[in-house]
Amino acid sequence: MKILITGGTGFIGKQLVNALSQGNELTLLTRSAGKAHLELGSHHKLLGNLGALSSLDGFHAVINLAGEPIADKRWTLEQKQMICHSRWDITARLVQLFKASKTPPTVFISGSAIGIYGDHDANTKIDEHFSLAHFKETGQEEKFPHSVCARWEESAQEASEYTRVCIVRIGLVLGLKGGALKKMLLPFKLGGGGIIGSGKQGMSWIHQEDLIGLFLFLLQNNQCQGIYNGTAPHPVNNRTFTKSLGNALHRPTFLPMPAAALNIALGELSELLLEGQYVYPNRALEAGYHFKYPDIDSAFKQLFAAQ
Repeated sequence: MKILITGGTGFIGKQLVNALSQGNELTLLTRSAGKAHLELGSHHKLLGNLGALSSLDGFHAVINLAGEPIADKRWTLEQKQMICHSRWDITARLVQLFKASKTPPTVFISGSAIGIYGDHDANTKIDEHFSLAHFKETGQEEKFPHSVCARWEESAQEASEYTRVCIVRIGLVLGLKGGALKKMLLPFKLGGGGIIGSGKQGMSWIHQEDLIGLFLFLLQNNQCQGIYNGTAPHPVNNRTFTKSLGNALHRPTFLPMPAAALNIALGELSELLLEGQYVYPNRALEAGYHFKYPDIDSAFKQLFAAQ
């Protein structure tokens, strides 16, 4: 297959590129050709910007993972704008290219995030059919992650007139070379890990191999379309997550991180750690996707097996 991938040099993107390298011809949208060649090899075609394309004719699939990392910097107004437009603008341009194509790619897989659901306790079990109208119905404040993802998804869905569209709402991705877990490891390894805030907030996670597996599954199964939660079948609260990580590292987890301290250190960004939701991948399971690591203990066991 000839596949166009945006965000191919990111934490998830690099793994997806490696998984698709065998037997496929990949074109990677990247602002850094040197970095892409160094990390992914020189055999892939590179594209500096989507303005170089007049259509998507010739491609069989498009996978859209582009976006400024949401948790790397404090959410200043400038950073929020970068987070939004790095997702919205590329997605809108891809939809324009689908529209301009005589023979558009047969599938468009676009990323999103579970932050679109807002903050919920364990009594609210969220799957893909959960109504996003709850903000208006309950009077809950619409948070930044929701507003980013809502417009991102709305834009991606506009391509459904021209192709099969799958949107993956990604949870906390567990891997040692990137994402939130990499940032957590040092304090835990030093014995300074502990629960965050109340410890009751939901953490809907997924092992990196399962997320890549889900993308490949959606790519290969023509009956799949619409929204899919990129999370494992067994979400946990922060207290359980912390205990499991400590056990996997053979380290104590006695030092809590108070909410007030996080608010001072991170500002609005602290919401990502202090709030959460319990998200279930029901549509992926119903479609026949099999998770290699369905529970948090098995996921951590695999990740730290070679440590």
